[in-house]
Amino acid sequence: MALMLVKFDLKKRVKLAQTVWFMYWFAVMAGVLVLSMGLFFKIELRKRSELMDNNESHFLPNLLILMGLVACGINAFGGKVCYDSLDPTKFLKWKPMLKGFLLFCVGFNALLMATSLLCFMMRIPLQFTLAEGLKNGMRYYKDTDTPGRCYMKRTLDLMQIEFRCCGNENYRDWFEIQWVSNRYLDFSSKEVKDRIGSNVDGQYLMDGVPFSCCNPSSPRPCIQHQMTNNSAYYSYDHYTEELNVWKRGCRYAMVSYYGGLMNTIGVLVMLVTLLEVAVTIGLQYIDSSLSTLANPEDPESESEGWILEKTVKETFTDIMDKMKSMGKGTKVEEGEEAGVATVS
Repeated sequence: MALMLVKFDLKKRVKLAQTVWFMYWFAVMAGVLVLSMGLFFKIELRKRSELMDNNESHFLPNLLILMGLVACGINAFGGKVCYDSLDPTKFLKWKPMLKGFLLFCVGFNALLMATSLLCFMMRIPLQFTLAEGLKNGMRYYKDTDTPGRCYMKRTLDLMQIEFRCCGNENYRDWFEIQWVSNRYLDFSSKEVKDRIGSNVDGQYLMDGVPFSCCNPSSPRPCIQHQMTNNSAYYSYDHYTEELNVWKRGCRYAMVSYYGGLMNTIGVLVMLVTLLEVAVTIGLQYIDSSLSTLANPEDPESESEGWILEKTVKETFTDIMDKMKSMGKGTKVEEGEEAGVATVS
């Protein structure tokens, strides 16, 4: 017995074709939306590509762009088929390729669903990518005279201002690296010599942060140097004082931003997937209802439409039997070829 069998007359078939035609062109706009989201996400990632540890993060936006382009193509084709189905004679030219097209749509819908799930899952690898990328970026902050790294200071400063964050995990990450270039250090100074000599790596470390870490909402002038030295400032205790630098780490801030963006895209792609499933089912009903006309020469005759000609279990059994027969046929051909080779 057919799955979800529905009886149709001419009026119902026309209404179904018009509805599915409208849905297909709405789905074309949904494909444009997926394409636009992929482009927007790619642009957002490229803005801070210097802070990404690898290029794997661009896989998702590239996939979204591809899915959007394919969606526009198949939905435009499906809309044309639905329009021609209003005239059974025009529909005949699409009939031979329709089964293959419907199978392609089912595969595309599955891939689209996988893409939406991938949007939710990419948050975890993004955390590791940003953690390593930010760590390297902070190490290169001082290299303003080094080709290929001269813009890292500007990139990090703009990022910390935009995302209201400081350091990788928190502002103390700046205490562990030298972020002032040797070009601006007076090596004849005893203080500089003492600081450089106080650690095994020979770096100029200090308990300070770049200006971009400062919180402009703080009523007190920004304390960005000697942050752990209570005697350096009047009425100041870094253990209890509400510091006027951003306390949130940039890795958390960027993961929150990109994670929220991916979650939004994932929900939208899932809704587009549901629309694609609906139009695929609608086209299947159109195809089956036109194939089962009681009198093919009379367009007004009644017909039946279905999603599957048999039940899910019977359809699955038929597919498995066909696959087994194809496998047996391949083995027979291989055996015949081996026999011919032995005779020769």
